[in-house]
Amino acid sequence: MASNQLETWQVVLIIIGVLAIIWSNVALLKYSTKFDVKKKIDKQIKPDTKEKE
Repeated sequence: MASNQLETWQVVLIIIGVLAIIWSNVALLKYSTKFDVKKKIDKQIKPDTKEKE
């Protein structure tokens, strides 16, 4: 076949690949919200300076 156009199965495969990448990124974002990274970073930057009684 000397055509420059993509076959139907190639287009479907590309669409499935793009949707899989988008889905995996959304799943990773949802999973990463379970971790409280901001507090850990703040602790490392500014250790607790509470006065000891």
